Amino acid sequence: MKKIFLLIPCILLINLAFAQNFTDIKLPEPDKSGGKPLMEALNNRQTIREFGTEEFSVQQISDLLWAACGINRPEESKRTAPTAMNDQEIDIYVVLKSGIYLYDATNNTLKAIKEGDFRADMGRQDFVAVAPVVLVYVADFGRMAFVMDKKTKIFYSATDTGFISQNVYLYASSENLATVVLGYINKDRIVKTIGLSKNQHPILSQPVGFKKD
Repeated sequence: MKKIFLLIPCILLINLAFAQNFTDIKLPEPDKSGGKPLMEALNNRQTIREFGTEEFSVQQISDLLWAACGINRPEESKRTAPTAMNDQEIDIYVVLKSGIYLYDATNNTLKAIKEGDFRADMGRQDFVAVAPVVLVYVADFGRMAFVMDKKTKIFYSATDTGFISQNVYLYASSENLATVVLGYINKDRIVKTIGLSKNQHPILSQPVGFKKD
């Protein structure tokens, strides 16, 4: 049995983490090397709405989330995407077949929020339920500067989400993946499904996956 076990591809072993009890998942360190040159990634950046059903490995999820809004300057806890006044008010909820998780960039961890497949609730189009990963960007107005009124918070949180979603587009371009950012979402359903507080406001969702053959 040992010999058979050792022959199992590493990517399958990694994916077993999502098949175990629903709990927090410690992500591996993101791979910050390689990828396409920036100008090539920009040239190939595009929206793709058709996804294959193959699931991401934990390593791929770690790389994706770090590119989106991970910590790139640990000594200052600053991110790969800017936010107004460095409020870092945007949370990324990661919706997988196994359940809903919250990306904890500081600890590089997926925090278990809710077990079950809720991908279809994160967008109105059928393809949302097919993509292996759906990112949901949620602004926490309670973390934004107290000098801002609600209108200003809406503006800045939308702008900050745009930076993050573009990072995801560029990562997808670099890794030959498919992605699309969605504004046509049922925000009330997302609030209820995830269990958000009154200070938390869904901004956009973004399915990510392999290109459909």
